[in-house]
Amino acid sequence: MSSVATVFDVLADPTRRRLLDAVRDGERSVGELVEEVGMHQPGVSRHLKVLRDAGLVEVRRDAQRRLYRVRPEPLMELDAWLEPYRREWSNRLDALERHLLRTSPPFDPSAVDPQKADPRSADPEDADPQHSIHRGRTSHE
Repeated sequence: MSSVATVFDVLADPTRRRLLDAVRDGERSVGELVEEVGMHQPGVSRHLKVLRDAGLVEVRRDAQRRLYRVRPEPLMELDAWLEPYRREWSNRLDALERHLLRTSPPFDPSAVDPQKADPRSADPEDADPQHSIHRGRTSHE
């Protein structure tokens, strides 16, 4: 059985995330997964075992082949665990948007100087971290 902590631990590895992505849309054989991730078969098999032990994938035999597919339940548990955080950040961002709408003057796109809006036309000294806001003074002075 999986837990949210186990799912996080297992998915911390980028190869396992790539394997999970590869089986997201349907069953894939080990050979197809080896091609997909560009690893040798023993390495892919070890990662698939970790994914299987965590309950993230299941395997079925088809003659000589083993076909892997996603088990959605652990990901649904993870999604349910993340929901209160998603809701909290959404509420905070909505509050920030309301605050900005109340306190900021309306934006007039015609008032923007195209030269200043284009970062390629910026003064190179403005991008130099050695220069402070005051021209001629550097942070080393």
